[in-house]
Amino acid sequence: MSNDNNTVRQDARVIGLVGLAHGTSHFYHLILAALIPWLKPAFNLSYTELGLLMTVFFVVSGVGQAMAGFVVDRVGARNVLYFGISTLGLSAVVLSGAGSYAGLMAGALLAGVGNSIFHPADYTILNQRVSRARLAYGFSVHGIVGNIGWAASPLFLTAIAATQGWRTALLSAAALPLVVLVLLVLNREALRPDPIGAHARPGGAQGGTLDFLKLPAVWMCFGFFLLTAVALGGIQAFSSISLEALYGISRELATSSYTAYMLASAVGMLAGGFLGAGIKHHDRTVAAAFAVAALLALVLAAGAGPSWMALPLMGLIGLCSGVAGPSRDLMIRAATPAGATGRVYGVVYSGLDSGLAIGPLLFGLAMDAGRPGWVFAGVALFQALAIATAVGVGGNTRSAQLKAA
Repeated sequence: MSNDNNTVRQDARVIGLVGLAHGTSHFYHLILAALIPWLKPAFNLSYTELGLLMTVFFVVSGVGQAMAGFVVDRVGARNVLYFGISTLGLSAVVLSGAGSYAGLMAGALLAGVGNSIFHPADYTILNQRVSRARLAYGFSVHGIVGNIGWAASPLFLTAIAATQGWRTALLSAAALPLVVLVLLVLNREALRPDPIGAHARPGGAQGGTLDFLKLPAVWMCFGFFLLTAVALGGIQAFSSISLEALYGISRELATSSYTAYMLASAVGMLAGGFLGAGIKHHDRTVAAAFAVAALLALVLAAGAGPSWMALPLMGLIGLCSGVAGPSRDLMIRAATPAGATGRVYGVVYSGLDSGLAIGPLLFGLAMDAGRPGWVFAGVALFQALAIATAVGVGGNTRSAQLKAA
């Protein structure tokens, strides 16, 4: 019983530390978007120029994420995590001192570099240091704390910017990764990496460094993240504006509907952790959750119902998307070959950044065309396409496991 209690405490410690680091990265996703009302007049920028800053962030993060996975597998996830946290703090300092658009661009680039390491580093640590029985809960907490980071960032930054100015807000934001870095270093033993080669295949057949790229399941996972992130990018950028146009509701109610989406998504992730721990075929959970979410998005796209239904429907879409989260991560874990965790998660999660860079641009065209309903119709389309990739990943993984057996 004592050993079991020690294992529970150790698992909880690792999950909490990694979750805190992940929440910090999500906090920085919105560090520029939250300050647009101050940055635009301060530098006399267009919305296109402001949008380009965020595009640079996600493009750099996406490319860097694929590369970071190789570094994680070579030098260990812990040191890479230290680097990422430190770079995020440095990016906020650079942004706070920016005197021109070039300075803002340099800060956005640095933030993208820092953000790029989190998924390969986080998931490698979770897979190495958390017991299999609690891994689903670890993935659940990882996603929930990320959502908290998204929610906290605009509240924190706008509150300080409104009273002390945007430069002070960014300097204050730099304190967050510093505090997290200190906590990670103090608890470095809990995050220790496995020795290189600890997960080698029996007989030493480790395979080439790039052999994992030959696996169809890896690219199907990449496609899954790309498609779901395009849908998420549309929801984050244009769901509130679209709901205003479709249902004639106030901006406050439309914004509250997006908040309902985020909160319900966090609740869904919590439930999804318990669901993922008790179910073997995770791709089926993902497919079912996104099928329901896509149908609900189509109902919103029609714009035919009463205005009050916008908020609960957005909440239900968020709930379904959240439920799929832990099963999604377990699905990827099952498709990952031994010794390639960092590389696989790096490549796969680069699809997330790619989709978040594409989504706002794509759905912005629909809004410019005066078709707000197309935003939710597009969300439904990309979620439906993601179902096909999830089913493909599950089928491919089961087939590989049967051959190995």
